[in-house]
Amino acid sequence: MGIVGNLSSEQMEFFNSDGYIVIESFTSQEETKEMRDRMAELLQEFDGGSSSVFSTKDHQQLKDDYFYKSAENISFFFEEKAYGEDGRLRQPKELSINKVGHALHEMDPVFRKFSFSEKIKGVFLSLGYKRPAVIQSMYIFKQPGIGGEVVPHQDNTFLYTDPPTCTGLWLALEDATITNGCLWAIPGSQKDGLKRRMTRGESGTYFDNPSPVYDQKDFVPLEVKSGSLVVLHGNLVHQSFENSSSQSRHALSLHVVDTEGCTWSKDNWLQRKTEPEPLYAS
Repeated sequence: MGIVGNLSSEQMEFFNSDGYIVIESFTSQEETKEMRDRMAELLQEFDGGSSSVFSTKDHQQLKDDYFYKSAENISFFFEEKAYGEDGRLRQPKELSINKVGHALHEMDPVFRKFSFSEKIKGVFLSLGYKRPAVIQSMYIFKQPGIGGEVVPHQDNTFLYTDPPTCTGLWLALEDATITNGCLWAIPGSQKDGLKRRMTRGESGTYFDNPSPVYDQKDFVPLEVKSGSLVVLHGNLVHQSFENSSSQSRHALSLHVVDTEGCTWSKDNWLQRKTEPEPLYAS
């Protein structure tokens, strides 16, 4: 296979204990600039026509066929606060987009190069994955002044395999601070198991249980420099607040599941027509 695991025993110990790790300088300044520049090109090419609004507070958009089809293409989602009362964007589209997803890792060569890189494969070899596949990718903007809140959640809620295998990768493409909406996590919360699932039915999506109430004092901020990678256990409770600052907080998020020894749930919101390409097969 030729792939080498790149997480140290200390990193694995911390991940197993706290449910996340931060790998500083995972990408170079040139790599992060290449991804930011490529996204700027994609936004320039986007005509503003086919799109949707995204919010983690309201999953009504998950009844939207545009959202469902985004599983295998590059789709654009606007911030809730991007539109005025007249139904028009308050500011240019490049400052109004919430995220772009969910198949950047497949459909765009720049994001594919990173997603299938040896260093990404090395993370999952260290984590013991047998046949990992990126199931979704998102470029998240966290726009200045209107970047929306991401409520406390667990990734396995939305991307469920039996048994659960989702791991989130969150690459900072700009510095992420308390001021501009960095990630916050509850260390060790992955040990408490999965609290609820979001499933897809004929009339849309729904949760099988209400959202747990979390004490905000249990969260710790994950402030990181551009180029840092945060690895998140699928059961780790994490969130981010609104960005009320004048600085954006661009990030690339990948969610990876194993495709060997587990089953992709048929009632996940994300259903593909084709099998995802594995990063490797051990």
